[in-house]
Amino acid sequence: MRAAPLAVTALAAALLLTACDDGGDSSADRASASPKSGSTCALGTVDLEVGPANVAPAAGDTGNIPVTLTNQSAPCTLEGFPAVDLKASDSTVGLAEDKAAQPQKLTLAKGDTASFTITYVRAEPGAAGSLDVRTLDIALPGDGTRKSYKWSYGPVQGKSGTADALNASVSAFAQAGD
Repeated sequence: MRAAPLAVTALAAALLLTACDDGGDSSADRASASPKSGSTCALGTVDLEVGPANVAPAAGDTGNIPVTLTNQSAPCTLEGFPAVDLKASDSTVGLAEDKAAQPQKLTLAKGDTASFTITYVRAEPGAAGSLDVRTLDIALPGDGTRKSYKWSYGPVQGKSGTADALNASVSAFAQAGD
């Protein structure tokens, strides 16, 4: 009866190869092992709600604008940070990612919500180095589509006396709701 020794030998070889694994995954292994939990969320399949905002009442004050996404379609994923641009009549400035935020991968089933927050410092109207924002543009990671909203929160203060970099940031996505 030679079948038993062959099966034992095959099992021993498999265990030996497993024992030699250093525990590290190559990028190809991680990519193929990542769960297929749905496609990337896109603006065409999620509803966005901007606000209500905690508006900065005066120059030098900080305001926060929550943005809530609700998935209206098949399960999809969000990972990282949204792309947020603030536009004036003659320029556009992309917001920096909040350095304290820890991005995570979220899977949203139909009806699930996630949110992120835009934080900004209000400037004096017409102040040098500020941006008189008129429009807020939002794009989701992996989706080239942008959606625009009217900005009604006043001018935004620039960093170091220039409007090329604003005193504003965007947080990572966070799960919202129950």
